[in-house]
Amino acid sequence: MEVYGSLRPCPSGFLPTLTTMRDSYKGFTAMQLQPQHVSFDLTGSGKSKPRLVSVQRKSTEPFETHWEGEQLIRMPRLKPTPVAMCQITREDWLRANNVNYRRLESSRRHAESFWRETSRLIQSKEQLTRRTQSDSSRWIGKRITEISFWRSELGFELEQLLRDTERLRQVKFRLDRALKETDGPLQMSQECQFQCQKLNDGVIDVVEKELAQEVTVIRSSQEQLERIRDKVQKQLESNRRVQHQLEKDMNDKHRALQIDSHCHTLTNCSPATSYYHDLSLVDTSVSVPVSWVQYSEDNIGKSASERRATREVTELAEGTLVATARDMWSQYNRVNAAFTLRVNQTTHARNTLQQHLAKTLQEMHQTERTISDLEGSIWAKRAPLRVAQSRLEERTHRPNMELCRDHPHTRLLSEVSGLQDTVLSLRQRLSEAQAVLQQLADCKSGLEQELCTKTHSLFIDQERCLGLRKTYPSTPRLVGYT
Repeated sequence: MEVYGSLRPCPSGFLPTLTTMRDSYKGFTAMQLQPQHVSFDLTGSGKSKPRLVSVQRKSTEPFETHWEGEQLIRMPRLKPTPVAMCQITREDWLRANNVNYRRLESSRRHAESFWRETSRLIQSKEQLTRRTQSDSSRWIGKRITEISFWRSELGFELEQLLRDTERLRQVKFRLDRALKETDGPLQMSQECQFQCQKLNDGVIDVVEKELAQEVTVIRSSQEQLERIRDKVQKQLESNRRVQHQLEKDMNDKHRALQIDSHCHTLTNCSPATSYYHDLSLVDTSVSVPVSWVQYSEDNIGKSASERRATREVTELAEGTLVATARDMWSQYNRVNAAFTLRVNQTTHARNTLQQHLAKTLQEMHQTERTISDLEGSIWAKRAPLRVAQSRLEERTHRPNMELCRDHPHTRLLSEVSGLQDTVLSLRQRLSEAQAVLQQLADCKSGLEQELCTKTHSLFIDQERCLGLRKTYPSTPRLVGYT
């Protein structure tokens, strides 16, 4: 038997289905709608407790009895009539209404409880969302600060590296100029050796020894400058690699700073937002905060190491420039002193011989003028030849496919060949003039021959060697400043 006032399970949905008055009677049977009696329990407790007892009817006895706990309920049996089976009493009608009211009240309480719990859930999730978004913004702001710090550190290190690299590049430029300046003194010394070999006295004196030593000093200086230039070039390449790494790191951090700054400015009202599903399922990270910091620290450390090496190479190159210039100038002064001494000795001997050869000076002078003209012509051809050969040598340093045997190269080869032929012919004419002079000297006495030898020696020492050595580069030029 169903107990009145019990709650039925609420159907699915936000609110239970409302029942009507007719629906409230559907659960009652004919026996449940019959009158019921209330009995009182007078045993034991001393308090009467009313109990609702249903009447059960049997067809054989005039009374019907049943136990309700320890109380025996005995009621007369009523004969059912068709009218009593279908009619509802006032009490049943009120009881059905009360059941319906309680059911509606329970539905309302359930709906109100559900609404309050939902409101609390919405508020808590809203607070959680705001707190999570605030934390994300705070961490992005902190990340922006870290990126800005490391970008400034990289920028400062890059600026230091560029300054040291520029200084090293200037030193390399000075090395190139100093190395180029040594070509002139070397050619001058070799020319002096060549001219000294033309002397007919056959004496190897201090001048030739000092000239040989000067050539050795110049070539040793060139080797030192070339070695230090190669070292500077390698250091510049290393600096360039580190500079590229720093610039790449700075550019990456600049791009990351732009992205994080844009993310930091995004709000719920920003139009530039969209849904991107499954982003949390794919991890595209290539570093963690520790490795990210270590990467920048390694780049800065490499740059600092290269800067130290750059300063060492720069100091070494500057010391080498000064040392080579000092050695070359010291040897230059010794050679000039030897030339001056020999010129003085030769001049004294010539003056002694000239007192006895006054009549032959006109012929000797004419022959020497011819020789002088030829030598001047040869000297005039040396500059174009040097220019042409320098152009050829410079063009051999063209990189890779640029080293082309083009028309300028062919023309330069032709120019060098023509100049060499011209110098050769002039020298042949000079040899012929000297042969003529020798024939004239053979015809003269031995005194005249000695005078010619001394005169020629003075010409080579004074006009060619000492005159040529007046163009010796200065110390600032040898260290590459001008």
